[in-house]
Amino acid sequence: MTDWTTAAGLLGTVALYAVCKWGYRRKPIIWLSPVVVTPLILIVWLKGWGIPYAQYHQGTKWLTDLLQPATVAFAVPMYRYLPILKKHGRVIITSVGVGTFAAIISTLYLSVVVRIDRMITLSLIPRSVTTPIAMEAAKIVGGVPSLTAAFVIVTGVIGYVSAPYLIRLLHIRNPIAQGVMIGTAAHGIGTSKAFELDEQVGTVSSLSMIVAGLVTVAILQIGKGWFF
Repeated sequence: MTDWTTAAGLLGTVALYAVCKWGYRRKPIIWLSPVVVTPLILIVWLKGWGIPYAQYHQGTKWLTDLLQPATVAFAVPMYRYLPILKKHGRVIITSVGVGTFAAIISTLYLSVVVRIDRMITLSLIPRSVTTPIAMEAAKIVGGVPSLTAAFVIVTGVIGYVSAPYLIRLLHIRNPIAQGVMIGTAAHGIGTSKAFELDEQVGTVSSLSMIVAGLVTVAILQIGKGWFF
């Protein structure tokens, strides 16, 4: 990819996201969300022009790097709701721990049932946690970090789209439960939806996302060589 196409990839991605976000504000239909529409258009664009993802990533990798400070920025609403987090801290941590363990076990079980390749399975295991942590977690068990990043995005988009429907379907009215469910299963992308639903839900989702990342790394570190 030449310099100008690298710049075009970066500017095009940012402009596309801005346009999609503008359209979503005017027409807040979940299927028109920039989280859903932007990746689909980019995939069509890269395939249509025959641009390898590795070359596209060269010009846009700093956007990925911004995920880390963006994750840290979730600490601001967490500080604002600190009394509530302290009050429900034990329930949140326990629930996230159980949910994270269930996500890992179910991934392993389903991978065996449908006979997924071992390398893909190891890359799938940390798919429910935020990208920077997931990529490092994949290295622990021998997965492929770039493949894990793709699975993380797909998981997040599914969580982003399905969370409001699941909350209504299961009659989950407690904001703590809503936040734990979204943050544990759908990391930062899901947390952005949680903040759209309610700031308290988003705050709990932020904490759940962080706890899920730590628990995942701990489980993979402990289970390395035994189960993975």
